[in-house]
Amino acid sequence: MAGPKKEELNQNQLNIELSEEMAEGIYSNLALIAHSNSEFVIDFIRLMPGVPKAKVKSRIVLTPEHAKRLLAALRENIQKYEENFGDIRQHDDLPQFPMNFGGPIGEA
Repeated sequence: MAGPKKEELNQNQLNIELSEEMAEGIYSNLALIAHSNSEFVIDFIRLMPGVPKAKVKSRIVLTPEHAKRLLAALRENIQKYEENFGDIRQHDDLPQFPMNFGGPIGEA
């Protein structure tokens, strides 16, 4: 039985462009999550010790379905990471910083 033709394979490929600036990434050590019935909003924040003000560095808006897919992808990748590098340690003591930014939120 013959496999898919080269043209068929090319139709299923996604061409993703990544600019140099975006490839550098943005460091975040806090994520605040809010949701409505139609979307999840994740704000990625960089919080620095001793600095009373933190800035949202990136905001991602997802449909509930895509948020669930992201959760599954993170689970899978964390599992692979831990298989290669060992368990990721979590500390019981949470960082002490104000969490009341207004509105219902979760944290990650």
